[in-house]
Amino acid sequence: MIRLQQISLLRGNKSLFEQADVTLNPGERIGLIGSNGTGKSTLFAMLRQELHPDQGNIDIPASWQMASVAQETPALDRPAIDYALDGDTRLRGLEARLAELESREHDEQTGLAMAEVHAALADADAYTARSRAEQLLTGLGFRPEQFILPVASFSGGWRMRLNLAQALMCRSDLLLLDEPTNHLDLDAIIWLEDWLRRYPGTLIIISHDRDFLDGIVNVIVHIDDKKLRRYSGNYSGFERQRAAQIVLAQAMIEKQTRQRAHLQSFIDRFKAKATKARQAQSRMKALARMEEIAPLRAAAEFTFEFREPASAPNPMLVLDSVDCGYPVEDGLPKRIVGGIDFSLQIGQRIGLLGENGAGKSTLIKTLVGDLAPLNGKILSGKGLSIGYFAQHQIEMLRHEESPLWHLSRIAPDVREQDLRNFLGSFNFPGTMVTSPVGPFSGGEKARLALAMIVWQRPNLLLLDEPTNHLDLETREALTEALAQFEGTLLVVSHDRHLLRATTDQFLIVSHGQLRPFDGDLDDYKQWLLETKAAAAAPSASAAAKADNGVAFVSKVDQKEQRRKDAEERQRLSGLRKPIENRIRKLEDQMDKTGKLKADIDRQLEDSEIYSDANKEKLKALLLDQAKLTKELEQLEGDWLEQQEALEAIV
Repeated sequence: MIRLQQISLLRGNKSLFEQADVTLNPGERIGLIGSNGTGKSTLFAMLRQELHPDQGNIDIPASWQMASVAQETPALDRPAIDYALDGDTRLRGLEARLAELESREHDEQTGLAMAEVHAALADADAYTARSRAEQLLTGLGFRPEQFILPVASFSGGWRMRLNLAQALMCRSDLLLLDEPTNHLDLDAIIWLEDWLRRYPGTLIIISHDRDFLDGIVNVIVHIDDKKLRRYSGNYSGFERQRAAQIVLAQAMIEKQTRQRAHLQSFIDRFKAKATKARQAQSRMKALARMEEIAPLRAAAEFTFEFREPASAPNPMLVLDSVDCGYPVEDGLPKRIVGGIDFSLQIGQRIGLLGENGAGKSTLIKTLVGDLAPLNGKILSGKGLSIGYFAQHQIEMLRHEESPLWHLSRIAPDVREQDLRNFLGSFNFPGTMVTSPVGPFSGGEKARLALAMIVWQRPNLLLLDEPTNHLDLETREALTEALAQFEGTLLVVSHDRHLLRATTDQFLIVSHGQLRPFDGDLDDYKQWLLETKAAAAAPSASAAAKADNGVAFVSKVDQKEQRRKDAEERQRLSGLRKPIENRIRKLEDQMDKTGKLKADIDRQLEDSEIYSDANKEKLKALLLDQAKLTKELEQLEGDWLEQQEALEAIV
């Protein structure tokens, strides 16, 4: 197991950890969370022994093999597949040993040593290693023809995927992943989630993707107030436990405040009276011994909202036989998505799905005007105002200029104080508003780009992976703002929580076409898995077809069975969805009713409510309590009925 005992660490003038403790058990999948700057990556550096705590001990079993994702990738001529294989250090060590033995003059001793190495290679699954590496690269979005390309030919984001493949290739006991989804799209994330669920070692993940954490981890370690606090369960479980702790801590503080006031009142009344002096002294000592309970605070919430659009054209955009792509490749236009006949209507909230490289970003760039359509026409509604957010928008920020300078460029006639106030609402306070953006974190730059979009009051939002580099708090703020946005929304995102909360229909880009996707994100996950399984399945050989047709018929039967299984899954999904929606609504109602009842229960605990002066208020509270109790019982009964109905669907 891993033990961190009384860890303290000072970085510069900032204290990150003070006497922090936590124990992690073998085989646990741990989500490491905390606000930006609290020390998550620093903790990883201590686990890797790149940093050492100022005080305390970190104990990791000496025999454990540790793997993590390299943050830098040199521009190597080495093929991608070989670079991924380098992650299996044991395999590479055995291969090097075998090569060294083969270079020697052969004798009996060398022959025995070579036999031992061959046996060790078999134990290390050396003969399936290349196949395993190909599966990793395929899952992370690489095409077979890219396996042999040199590492130097890939962009920065794709090199990070290669580093991830290398870490996954390592036969590790402890795997450290720091924001592994940042450079992945949704299909790669779904594949990685499935892979990590089957990982047999101890896993620690830093991630701001709540759905990703919910699907993998069974322990949360929260960096809070320079301590490490352990919670059982996934991220949603942590949120519930954390909320309950805050409520309980507040109740304890209120109780202690009443006790202190009571003791102080006795002391003030009787400390001067000889007959009560001893009792007063006793209470003074009790008051001094009473350790003040520190409030357990939730993280300061960051919220914002999109301003109401100035106009609302309908339709927003009309695409007439549009082909999207790039103007010239080898003298010919390169079409990515074609034959699009589609109109964006006011109020639509669309999630754009599709495998990596299918053309989602190409379509978005065509809609915003960064790419001209290769064929067809795009007609814009009168008064159309597009808010466009993509990674390159962040890269276009002037590093030497400040947030105030960037905003004043698009609002030259607005008072500086008004611009300062607006930027302050996006967490750019004080001198930060006039500081160069170059040293800002990726999340701070993304927040500035969002602020500039919000200022312009768009009626159509086109968002291409808007949550990259955003922490959990800012992602939640963006999700809430988009859910309340009054215009039209088209979003590409690997954040499933954001997609579920902000969109109500999906389009899919697949095989060069844009079409509606009839299903939810769970259906899309199943579609992806089946698509990849079909692509990986070997085609029937001619010999199998000739073998009395037996193997051929078997393949046909399997294909037919898969089709029937898919139809059955769709049928069951159609039966389950309305029940699941009803259950979610009932749970929301139960939560709201429970909170109202809890508030009344707290008021009834106050002795003042039973005074003659509050007789009418007491009567009203008791009536409301009885009503809410009955409502809660009815809701719980309905919830149980729906759960039974859901379980009956098989």
